[in-house]
Amino acid sequence: MYKPKGPDPSSSMASVPLEEGKLDLSIKPGESEKKGNINDGVEIYVHLNKALQIGDWNAVKEFLNRHPHAISAKITVSDKTALHVATEAKHVHIVGELVKLMSEENLAIEDYEGCTALAQAAYIGNYRIAECLLGKNKDLISIPNNMGTIPVVLALYNGHLKLGRYLYFLTPLEILMANNGTSGASLLCVAIYSKALDIALGLVQLCPRLAVAQAQNGDSPFLALARMPDLFPSGYRLVFWKRWIYSSIHIQLAGPTDEICLNIQKLARNQSNDKETSASGLFSLNRLVSNLQAFLGIKHLYEMKLAHFLSHELLCRMTDPISISDTQQRATGMVHVAIVRAIMEGNFEFVFEIVKADPDLVWTHDEKSANIFSVAVEYRHAKIFSLIYGLDMKNALADSTDSLYHNNLLHMAGMLAPSTSLNHIPGAALQMQRELQWFKEVESIAPPWVRGNLNKECLTPRQLFTKNHEDMMGKGEKWMKDTASSCTVVGALIVTTMFAAAFTIPGGNDQNKGFPNFLNEKLFMVFIVSDALSLFSSSTSVLMFLGILTSRYAEEDFLEPLPRKMIIGLSTLFFSIAAMMTAFSAALFLMLHEQSWIFIPIICLASIPITLFVLMQFPPLVAMAISTYGPSIFDRKLKR
Repeated sequence: MYKPKGPDPSSSMASVPLEEGKLDLSIKPGESEKKGNINDGVEIYVHLNKALQIGDWNAVKEFLNRHPHAISAKITVSDKTALHVATEAKHVHIVGELVKLMSEENLAIEDYEGCTALAQAAYIGNYRIAECLLGKNKDLISIPNNMGTIPVVLALYNGHLKLGRYLYFLTPLEILMANNGTSGASLLCVAIYSKALDIALGLVQLCPRLAVAQAQNGDSPFLALARMPDLFPSGYRLVFWKRWIYSSIHIQLAGPTDEICLNIQKLARNQSNDKETSASGLFSLNRLVSNLQAFLGIKHLYEMKLAHFLSHELLCRMTDPISISDTQQRATGMVHVAIVRAIMEGNFEFVFEIVKADPDLVWTHDEKSANIFSVAVEYRHAKIFSLIYGLDMKNALADSTDSLYHNNLLHMAGMLAPSTSLNHIPGAALQMQRELQWFKEVESIAPPWVRGNLNKECLTPRQLFTKNHEDMMGKGEKWMKDTASSCTVVGALIVTTMFAAAFTIPGGNDQNKGFPNFLNEKLFMVFIVSDALSLFSSSTSVLMFLGILTSRYAEEDFLEPLPRKMIIGLSTLFFSIAAMMTAFSAALFLMLHEQSWIFIPIICLASIPITLFVLMQFPPLVAMAISTYGPSIFDRKLKR
């Protein structure tokens, strides 16, 4: 891609008086005056350069009146013309005046990087300057820089979507399809990376074979889409209420997708100067988007689902050429590389749609000859691995080994998961549990002989698992013991307090009969019951935590026994704290029921410990319960 480099022209020239005698009037347009020193040819333009930099049109005009050839001369050491300098400085009014004075040929003069002024405008994202330049010479849209990058690609690469769409409408299709579609593939890649999915859809609709073409930098549209998991639902982890809103949003385009793509084609070929109409006509759903966003008030989720919808449409259209492409075309389009990359990124939708388009692609492998399910296991992407349940060749896939380490599918489950797949799991103990669940699940589908296979290190899958997870198991044991120790102290304090409270009841006892004075009060029964429940539940939690402290901590214990004890201990501890606060509030109300102005604030303060416990300990408790007793992380119901 084009990136400005080289010295600052103004900083490399000495400020000298302009002398008429130093001018060489035989200079040709687009050339700098060359003398003995490399800077001699540009020193005479120092005042012009500075005037262009600060936007002083009067000084520029005066200089050009005295030296008419300077309008097309290269006035900097990086071969920039006055038009280049004014464009780089973003002085629209000076660019407009220079364009009036210049011929169409002079507008196409390139600097030392092969960039025209339009390429410079595309790089900085100045819509008005690009509009001004193309208003006089539309051929500028097709001139690439020294790296073969055309202006529309430069604009999108640098994040200027509005300018990129405008340039896309004016770029001839034959330019995009030249050299086996190199420029078109480059545009398609950068449109995907910049999330300009409307342009990407239009391009694929115009020419489907761009999907298997190779970009200027060796990239490919398939690889670009595979590297963007956030364009698909599997790339996001939404909380439950956002998932509910997301699922309730319905994307309704103003017409069928084919019709919209056809409109894009017409707009793309439209050479009209009505740019505002073209820009607003990109999608007829723009007003619908605004209205729905205002109605829902959830702009981010709507934009996310719209991007997911368009990405799915784009992916489906890109997979159409796969069934008719040959081996060479797939290699050029990097289809196999893209599949492996999508698995590494966890891009389930990409893998699913491509394998569905051509089931033979299930035998895709990486550079180590590991099949796609081995890669899915290595990077711990459960949804992608679940695709194996719909296949009839599970044994063959599980038995195949990579060429580098001779690891089979079960060996891959014995390797340590990447940190990115474990970061969302709280606590080392739960991470160890998840690793065991992976190993057990892969082991359940592997044929018996696979479990005893040796890899290059002469290790069975189970031995490899033990070796790689030794450190994690130690951290899990420490996490369990630290948590249990802390909670044991809290539970013991509650046991002591609640036991004492049962004999120091509010209101005291009748001196004659020994019965509580508030025995007939309903709130007194609430106090007694809450006290008893808190005592019993805290005692249970202490026993559970003691059981955790005295456990043997074998690998299998992390799968269910240890999490079960922790779930029971935390649940009963939480219940005991809530019951203790209830008993405290009931006792307080019995004694201060006529002083509500004191009672109510104190009751509110009593909820603080419960809230703090919920905020700190409840999320790990829920995560542990779901991980232990919730649905499997694998979907066995996926069909072929």
